[in-house]
Amino acid sequence: MKSTNDIEWRISSEKIEYPAALEAMERRNAAVQAGEAKELIWLLEHPPLYTAGTSSDPAELLSQAFPVYQTGRGGRHTYHGPGQRVGYVVLDLKNRNADVRGFVHALEGWVIAALAEFGVSARAVDGRVGIWCDLPDGREAKIGAIGIRIRKWVTMHGFSVNIDPDLSHFGGIIPCGIREYPVTSLAQLGIAGTLQQFDEALQKNADGFLKAIDRIASPSM
Repeated sequence: MKSTNDIEWRISSEKIEYPAALEAMERRNAAVQAGEAKELIWLLEHPPLYTAGTSSDPAELLSQAFPVYQTGRGGRHTYHGPGQRVGYVVLDLKNRNADVRGFVHALEGWVIAALAEFGVSARAVDGRVGIWCDLPDGREAKIGAIGIRIRKWVTMHGFSVNIDPDLSHFGGIIPCGIREYPVTSLAQLGIAGTLQQFDEALQKNADGFLKAIDRIASPSM
């Protein structure tokens, strides 16, 4: 199994515009395919914006308050902004014996394990995209989003987790097309946590994520 030492970890302190992040991911994806660059885990923040996945419905975009970017990842509309940790993952699945569904489950498990470091009992829910937890009143709420693209078995995009964003900004979309449930964050749950602390939780649990990928059956290519 490759270790986290074989992967470049990049943590950006400045807010990265979405087109610049997408261009950088695409370049790295091509370089990893060609064997010319290390795999990459990139942790960053974006300024306020909406992205539209390949299954997005224009009717679910309720506001033009922020820029809207079309993206090649799966899924529907998602918000990104300050106080939210975005993780872009560029991994070569050919060398990791992973299939698409298995990779998504492993990515979900990684985020869930990181949230557990803060005492959050998060989970994935069949039929609902994303990472879910319970509010104090017992309602389920979405605390994280998952959206990936795989090009020639090298991954792009990844996840986002709400640490302390302005949750009112999610009102401009129907997040991931799910109307029935609210969106939450660590801050709304009353949990003090910073982006840096969440990054540390991700790094602590990264080996488990990689092992989960390596345990998945080989894809048919």
